[in-house]
Amino acid sequence: MQATTFPLTASANHETHARPSIVPQLQRSEIFRGYQQAFETTTGLPLALRATGTFQSPLHASKQVNAFCALMASNNATCAACLRVQQRIEAEAATEAKTFQCFAGFSESAVPVRLGEETLGHLQTGQVLHARPTKTRFQAVLRELAAWSAKVDARQLEAAYFSTRVMAKKQYDGVVHLLGVFAQHLSAVSNQLLVQESNEEQPAVAKARAFIAANFGEQLSLVQVAHAVNMSAFYFCKVFKRATGLTFTDYVARVRIESVRHLLLNPHTRVSEAAYAAGFQSLSQFNRTFRRIAGEAPSAYRDRLHGGAVVGHLAPLPHAA
Repeated sequence: MQATTFPLTASANHETHARPSIVPQLQRSEIFRGYQQAFETTTGLPLALRATGTFQSPLHASKQVNAFCALMASNNATCAACLRVQQRIEAEAATEAKTFQCFAGFSESAVPVRLGEETLGHLQTGQVLHARPTKTRFQAVLRELAAWSAKVDARQLEAAYFSTRVMAKKQYDGVVHLLGVFAQHLSAVSNQLLVQESNEEQPAVAKARAFIAANFGEQLSLVQVAHAVNMSAFYFCKVFKRATGLTFTDYVARVRIESVRHLLLNPHTRVSEAAYAAGFQSLSQFNRTFRRIAGEAPSAYRDRLHGGAVVGHLAPLPHAA
């Protein structure tokens, strides 16, 4: 993984279409908080989950924040520079993990958390050096700060700089790889959150979710579900989209994909069998839907799930009449 150093005067315009409601739920989830605590305790590095479109540096809130970076964040000139780095992180790490270096030589990494083809946010860590700090390098940092007219306490800054965590690049790359594995897990959890019932939902929406959950394995139409909750199809469409953030068709597809994922936990289940059991009527439709929602081919997902073991072959499904 190659680190990229960006000039701190650069800016990036990055348009995002991520769903803003999912990342806060992930941040509050037990799985993320538990992993964050274990990660920070084991590595001594900060870890944060940041939604797309929020450019403040998320690592400053961590108990493991680097003292030098915390001092930079407290100064207007250097804080603005850090925020520009965050912009570049979002622009460059949209589809794969990237490691960046700031003017002081600190590495910071971002691993995208994706929901199919959509980037929800990033797992970020870093604020680490790959070589021991030196007086020569610190003097170069001070000259850079002077050029920005940044007012800093040189003694305090020097103490923080020389107390920075140093980690060999190979070891650090391994840490980032682990975050990539965790990001895949969070992606799966994200889809589960989309199809989860909320306590604040209208009874009709909760009833529709229950009806879909009981019947997704069969051919299921919008009119059929609307009738089950005593609504017109047009009105149900509006109510359901407002409550879930998803169209009826997309919601059903995600429920079915979750079912396929569950069925594929059994290494003896063929992908085609799981797809048919989940209600898909053709293999081509299923493959397109799985790739869109899960971000990879179903066969690749199964092989990754079971360590690359090949179980059976894909068999064609009958097409819908």
